[in-house]
Amino acid sequence: MSGVYIHIPFCRQSCIYCNFYFKNGNQQSEELVYSLLKEIDLKINKPPFELETVYFGGGTPSFIAPELIQKILEKLYLKFGTEKLSEITLEANPDDINLSNLQQWKAMGIHRLSLGVQSFFDHHLKWMNRAHNVQEAEQAIQLASEMGFELSMDLIFGIPGSTAEEWAFNLEKANTYHIQHLSCYSITLEDNTPWKKLVKTKNYPLPNDDLASAQFLYAEKFLDEKGWIHYEISNYCKPSFMAKHNTSYWQEKPYIGLGPSAHSYDGNTRSWNVADINTYIKEINAGNLPQESETLGQKEKFNEYVMTGLRTIWGINSEKMSGFGLDTTAVLGQLEQYVSEGLVIQEGHTYQLSDQGKLYADAIASALFM
Repeated sequence: MSGVYIHIPFCRQSCIYCNFYFKNGNQQSEELVYSLLKEIDLKINKPPFELETVYFGGGTPSFIAPELIQKILEKLYLKFGTEKLSEITLEANPDDINLSNLQQWKAMGIHRLSLGVQSFFDHHLKWMNRAHNVQEAEQAIQLASEMGFELSMDLIFGIPGSTAEEWAFNLEKANTYHIQHLSCYSITLEDNTPWKKLVKTKNYPLPNDDLASAQFLYAEKFLDEKGWIHYEISNYCKPSFMAKHNTSYWQEKPYIGLGPSAHSYDGNTRSWNVADINTYIKEINAGNLPQESETLGQKEKFNEYVMTGLRTIWGINSEKMSGFGLDTTAVLGQLEQYVSEGLVIQEGHTYQLSDQGKLYADAIASALFM
């Protein structure tokens, strides 16, 4: 599975927790898309793979005119063709969902929407500084579902001050809708976010790890009972509805990233565009690719395999680990220790995180790094 990611860095307003590259307002959207079309020409002469997925992320891709999204898709269709294309996803906020937008997105080939709902409580949305309210979210889900879109929904847990009952309600509410995919993210305090500044200046609450852990474990149990597949730490799906594009990341498939701050990977080299829209536009218009890159050695590839594999239902495999040409004796010994502690489950040559182990995924992965 090989795909193209397009970063659209415009938002109506700043969510309290977000540390992705974005810019408030969409006044530069036409200028950005013109540069994106030029980047496609600069970066993709002979397509390096058959295009299978396209993902519009951000920022808020639904915040720009559908006609601009269409220009990007038409350019990609010309470069790659559409013979193998099986998934086109657009991240969308509920306040951008209306009949006209949905009709235009569907006509251009977008069939999957990732909706940033986050919570079905207005006081949560207000605290997070989301641009929509619960009524808009409910209307958006219903309308998009009626239009026949495949739907993924984002929910956030661990919100300071939230209760077990509120999180249970959010999950129960999500489960009542005709959606095929659910992403549940723990709210985290990141640098360069409004929340970090508010913690320092106005004594805003810090994350509560115990609260987040309890809500994570509740989601696992509840969604498993409802028939959802927990195939990646933050992602659940109905059978046969795994997110194809994101799964390609976790399975180390090549992909191309377009737009400011977007990353690319060709199997050996990672590259990333400058995270500044003005510099990006200036360099692209001058015929330059505004990117940096690094070539991965066997240790880096091994570490990435461990980090991404442990997050998924497929886990990591000792035979594949030995294929990196490194001495994995210490790593296998550490894995055995985690198995004895109940944090990792071993089945043959495969190691997966247990439910309890998923709470410590990052720490476990880092302990296994070369």
